[in-house]
Amino acid sequence: MIKCSADNDLDEVDRKILAVLQAEGRISNSDLAKKIHLSAPATHTRVKRLEQGGYIHSYVALLDRNKLGYDNLCFIELSLGVHKHEQIQAILETIMSWPEVLECHNVTGEYDYLLKVAVVNTRALEQFNSRKLIPLEGVAKIHTSLVLKEVKATTAIEV
Repeated sequence: MIKCSADNDLDEVDRKILAVLQAEGRISNSDLAKKIHLSAPATHTRVKRLEQGGYIHSYVALLDRNKLGYDNLCFIELSLGVHKHEQIQAILETIMSWPEVLECHNVTGEYDYLLKVAVVNTRALEQFNSRKLIPLEGVAKIHTSLVLKEVKATTAIEV
């Protein structure tokens, strides 16, 4: 069972709040209260507790990357040729500073890291790989996959 703090389990109302906020992040507290059948002050208290407990860490606007001109979504696998913590941290800090990188995950298997990268076109992808990734000291191997079609893309998790 999911814990909200060391002492309190999430109850059904907390789960409803999280589900609604995932779908409607801009909903007002009073509208949220109506949807979950609770008073506005009690809803506000619960939302604050969920925020403080780390269940809600931010509120964002999800943008349409295609409408903004980022037509190419890619997954890039990286193997590192270094094993010292300081060297790995320096590489990760560099990667995290690049605006093209949407996500970076340390993974098991043949590669060490999986990057989710959005670029405007294949030329931009080639430049990203050849001007940023390949020259990055400590990167041993790169494998790039271009997404042909997004079948499912969501940020919502089941609560």
